[in-house]
Amino acid sequence: MFQRRQKLSLLHRVRQFLWPTAGWDRSTRYVFHRVARIPGSAYSLAAGFACGAAISFTPFIGLHFVLSALLAYILRANIVASAIGTVVGNPWTFPFIWMGVFRLGSMILDTEGMHGDDVDFLKVLTQGMEAMYRLDFQYLVEVSGPVVWPMLVGCVPAAVVIWFIFYLPLQPMISKYQAARMHRRTRKIRHMQSTVSDEHN
Repeated sequence: MFQRRQKLSLLHRVRQFLWPTAGWDRSTRYVFHRVARIPGSAYSLAAGFACGAAISFTPFIGLHFVLSALLAYILRANIVASAIGTVVGNPWTFPFIWMGVFRLGSMILDTEGMHGDDVDFLKVLTQGMEAMYRLDFQYLVEVSGPVVWPMLVGCVPAAVVIWFIFYLPLQPMISKYQAARMHRRTRKIRHMQSTVSDEHN
């Protein structure tokens, strides 16, 4: 039920993820409806999604789901919504996110001459995570450190700002959506009760 009769090929799924055939506007509305229909208060859902979006600005690729769930737990937000919120970090946005937090961190650290134009962020971050797993601290300090450290410094204020950018508009939007949905349900129940009452009379 609710599944495709013909499963999409791996190539088609990848292409659909990178460039949705439904269009970005429709995809955005779809994500909003998915979040708004999750059981929970408007605060927990909006805050949860904001947690996922904020964590997407950290350089810990591969750990975004875990970190967003942890942050959502601390803020008493919805963990499922936080997982959906990590969609903010995707192949289209990551290059801009990484470059932005790197430059912000370099500016805060007052590191001259570091613009990140010639940095392969994906390679540095993935190899840095692998080095962390095997406890290769020499690689982390000598190779990843000059790139990851400014990103760590820059991602903190960026994540805080992003959290509020998503939470502030989402909370009233979800609240309004839930109220409208509850109103439709109530009206439908009353209509059914009225129909049953008329049949008995």
